[in-house]
Amino acid sequence: MSKKTKEILLLIAILIILNSIGHSFYKRFDLTSDQRYTLSETTKILVNQIDTPLFIEVYLEGEFDAGFKRLQVETAQYLEQLRSLNNKIKINFKNPNNQREALIKKGMLPSQLTVMEDGKMSEAIIFPWAEIRFGKKTTIVSLLPSSIVASQEEQLEKAIGNLEYEFSNAIQTVAQKKLKKIAILSGNGELTDIYQYSFLSAVTKKYSMAKFSLDAHTIKAPQTLENLSNFDLAIIAKPTEKFTEKEKFVLDQFIVNGGKTLWMLDNVQADQDSLANTGKMLAYPKDLGLTDLLFTYGIRINTSIVKDIYAAKIPVATGNIGKQAQFKNLDWHYHPLAQGNPENPITKNILPVRLQFANQIDTLKNNITKTPLLVSSLLTQKVGTPKIIAIQAIADAVVESDYNSGSQLFAVLLSGNFNSAYKNRIQPFKTPLFKAQSEFNKMIVISDGDVGKNQLLKEQPYDLSRDKWTQQQFGNKDFLLNAVDYLLDDTGILNLRNKSLQIRMLDPQKTFKERQFWQFLNVVLPLVLLIVFGLIFRYFRKRKYA
Repeated sequence: MSKKTKEILLLIAILIILNSIGHSFYKRFDLTSDQRYTLSETTKILVNQIDTPLFIEVYLEGEFDAGFKRLQVETAQYLEQLRSLNNKIKINFKNPNNQREALIKKGMLPSQLTVMEDGKMSEAIIFPWAEIRFGKKTTIVSLLPSSIVASQEEQLEKAIGNLEYEFSNAIQTVAQKKLKKIAILSGNGELTDIYQYSFLSAVTKKYSMAKFSLDAHTIKAPQTLENLSNFDLAIIAKPTEKFTEKEKFVLDQFIVNGGKTLWMLDNVQADQDSLANTGKMLAYPKDLGLTDLLFTYGIRINTSIVKDIYAAKIPVATGNIGKQAQFKNLDWHYHPLAQGNPENPITKNILPVRLQFANQIDTLKNNITKTPLLVSSLLTQKVGTPKIIAIQAIADAVVESDYNSGSQLFAVLLSGNFNSAYKNRIQPFKTPLFKAQSEFNKMIVISDGDVGKNQLLKEQPYDLSRDKWTQQQFGNKDFLLNAVDYLLDDTGILNLRNKSLQIRMLDPQKTFKERQFWQFLNVVLPLVLLIVFGLIFRYFRKRKYA
């Protein structure tokens, strides 16, 4: 065997070995300033726990403009990182064109996309969704979640930044073996099931849930506390009847013993339905008996209603054409559109949350950390109660100088070691579970009982994230689902929502105008330089050896 043949065989052997090593050991070096290609430890732990095949089908196959092509590429690269960690993850990109109806039935609603082509605007329909299957469980992932954006480019930027959270959250949903338990409290006039359906039906996809009646006014009070302690979270949605001391003690000890709570409370009786039926209503303070309990934890819900210039619209009859009433959507300042805290994962990048006759929250000084979640705009007005509110007020001219109360707090996250409200008081009943102070715990309080109340359309629940009359979209559902996830999250997955990327997009108008120049610079010029170099090289070579 000649020396040359041996060298060729050796080179082939080295290439085969390197190729095998490359398949066995995947390493990607992230040199980006925002570390966009670096997986969090939370995601790594979650993915490494997958012990049976997990299938991910992405419906982003097809021809897109440059922006959505970027989303397609980034999604593929991210999923490839997951597969490199665990080869039990199987990925498949599909074109949705032949199965649109089936996808819509699964809840994958299409998005309308504005495409710039040859300097002209056109519309296209895409399905930015993925479906994850693990055993008998299935869930869907939105690759283009709704958020507050100024442009399509900004929406894409936020979508790419959210990829890790969306997929990690979905994988945890289908892979978790033991579901955490949520108690939906009843017995004090809380919202009925049909008005919480939109919110709670989404919660049941990830958690175990059951109705729980606070019958602590009976002799079974100690047993009620023991039963409630089996749950991880209690949701208190718009109670209308006063809590007894025993019921408050059950809630207090549930919290001090580590139970999480999500409070949606009205301290003023004001009902939009009665206002629509009669044209006016009396808004008056409502005593739920919870003031001392919440005061101990560090907040107070006031009995004033907040009006906000930045508000949702409601339909109002403005006249008749023939016998047909004509409606117009007008701003109703008693329905403020609350803005989320952009620095907190619960409220980052969600749409404004619609509140109805919301009250102001005051925070008090104690050892508990208070993180604002929902706040009003700066142009607000506090309305004292009792007060008669008439629908005719919607026609009154807005005097901006009257809205001078500043930003108001509507929802707050409390975290820390909670003191029991009964620490230095007589206990309503004896229980071996009594504790004077909790370990680290957290709760969320919202000063509007209607924040999770969905409308009804033909006696059926309507989506909480949309108004059935005006078709306005709101962030209520996303906010509440994020709140539940945050309270029950022991792994830190929700913190992935704080990941921010800076995607540098090209100006479509400028690229269209200058495309010939850049095409010449990138395609023709290198060929011209190569030819010139070849001619010069040939000339000097001929001169040297001729």
